[in-house]
Amino acid sequence: MPFYYGTDFYFLILVVPAMIFSLVMQIMVKGAYRKQSRIQNARRMTGAEAAQRVLSFYGVQNVRIEMTRGTLSDHYDPRTQVIRLSEGVHNNPSVAAVGIAAHEAGHAAQHAEKYAPIKVRNAILPVCNIGSTLSMPLILIGFWIGLYPVGHFLVTVGLALFAAVVVFQLVTLPVEFNASKRALQVIDQQGLLEGSDYTGAKKVLSAAAMTYVAALIVSIANLLRLLMRVNRRR
Repeated sequence: MPFYYGTDFYFLILVVPAMIFSLVMQIMVKGAYRKQSRIQNARRMTGAEAAQRVLSFYGVQNVRIEMTRGTLSDHYDPRTQVIRLSEGVHNNPSVAAVGIAAHEAGHAAQHAEKYAPIKVRNAILPVCNIGSTLSMPLILIGFWIGLYPVGHFLVTVGLALFAAVVVFQLVTLPVEFNASKRALQVIDQQGLLEGSDYTGAKKVLSAAAMTYVAALIVSIANLLRLLMRVNRRR
């Protein structure tokens, strides 16, 4: 029986629906971004200005704001303490730009305050990096040579590493949701966006958060599938 395709019944009933859901979420976030990036906010505030307002609100210092290439490539780098905003966000006074930039500044505030889920995520990051690279090769090799005895060991290690990736994605959820919560709180309290502008920014951040949920669902579906395949082989 092929491990991935064709007659892999577990792949069809578990992973395929999860992948479809993930695809829908990606389409939604891109659609929300395109729509709200065309709408200028009433205050003509750029993404860079919004990020700075969030940093000031939380008393975060020594964090630079830079422009980077790409679309939806915005991120906060805690190693260099730099918020990198894409070209469509940094100097853009759109509703989407304010929401996205404020979200990344929310991550900077989390690191400054040593937000607990951030610490947990950083602790398991090395294992997750190994797991994302080696888990599937180890499982495939283990299935290829047979489950006992060496194959069983390889499959077990591979599953453990894959489970670490799932845990990492699970811990990522509160980090992302909290960053959006911080962003929207400042946007609301400081009056950066109001009315339909605020609603538009909230839609962009909500859609983006759901992509992390979708990624977790895909990983859980794959983990369940692998566990069922191992149990069936036994």
